[in-house]
Amino acid sequence: MEAYVITMANNEVSLKGVKNLEASSRKVNNSFNINKFDAIMPGMVKAITLGNGLKWNYPWSGSQTDIKSGLVKSAYATSNPETRIACALSHWLLWNKCLKEDTPLLILEHDSFFLHKLDFKSILKSNYDIVGINSPAAATRKAHKYHDLIQENSAWIQPVPTIDEFNIPQGLAGNSAYIIKQAGAKNLIEAVKEYGLWPNDAIMCKQLIPRLGVTRTYFTRVQGLPSTTVN
Repeated sequence: MEAYVITMANNEVSLKGVKNLEASSRKVNNSFNINKFDAIMPGMVKAITLGNGLKWNYPWSGSQTDIKSGLVKSAYATSNPETRIACALSHWLLWNKCLKEDTPLLILEHDSFFLHKLDFKSILKSNYDIVGINSPAAATRKAHKYHDLIQENSAWIQPVPTIDEFNIPQGLAGNSAYIIKQAGAKNLIEAVKEYGLWPNDAIMCKQLIPRLGVTRTYFTRVQGLPSTTVN
């Protein structure tokens, strides 16, 4: 397994977050190094989407029903749309890296922070293709319900909990920290081809992506840094 943190090289918030993340990983004695992955910047969005035949297919205001999937797509708060697309592309490139290099990846955003040493070997032995390791606190909507449902289930790794109606995309507690295997990467890449490019945490939902799980123990949390996609 290789670990990558999506890093905005010239952004003080991102660099501060990465520094804190690296320190937290050392403190819990993780056995792996965290490599920096250069985040896609807004000015690169057009070239990368066009160059890879990708098309953004998610609303910027209100909500709409996706005809192919039947899911309701609700807009995220975003002042500069290209920052949201850039974030999705950063994850998409790492999914491609996972698939092409035939190796599982731990994908981290710069606001991740380790709480416990990561037992990645046990996660890789599980039947899940993508496993979220992040606390839902301040990381997803209906966080309390998300947490309660996970803790009510005694399984160490378990399916993503159902916190909403069946036609609302439901996945990991944000995309701040997750382990992805090649099969999961393939399914995500195929989903983007079929449904278009969505925010990464929306396309990675249990309605579209099989074998999507979460750990009962939260190995990471978010740092509460200012958002680089909302503003």
